[in-house]
Amino acid sequence: MLKEEHEVRVLGAPNYPAPVPPTVINIRSETSVPDHIVWSLFNSLFLNVCCLGFVAFAYSVKSRDRKMVGDVLGAQSYASTAKCLNVCALVLGILLTIGVIVLLGVGHVAVYQMVSEFMKKNRGY
Repeated sequence: MLKEEHEVRVLGAPNYPAPVPPTVINIRSETSVPDHIVWSLFNSLFLNVCCLGFVAFAYSVKSRDRKMVGDVLGAQSYASTAKCLNVCALVLGILLTIGVIVLLGVGHVAVYQMVSEFMKKNRGY
């Protein structure tokens, strides 16, 4: 008989009524869901083409609400919609801004040419 076996027999086996189940601790990891609320606010204030910025802001708020409740899938869905609306509002806003600048430049040149031709015609009198 080994020394360890003898000690077990002398001391006796532990008196546990049942085997101890393992302790499992579930830690919920915080899934980061961007809600794009700052981008939506910027678009709703400055690039609100066809109210896309405002609608994107509404979806961003819904995404934040879903995230606070714990509905990660709902939050991701609303955040994805807000992101698409923000991209559309940004692209359309930039295109419209460039278009307005081009139209103002072309209009300025056209007015300058009309005034210069008018001045040439009226000098003869």
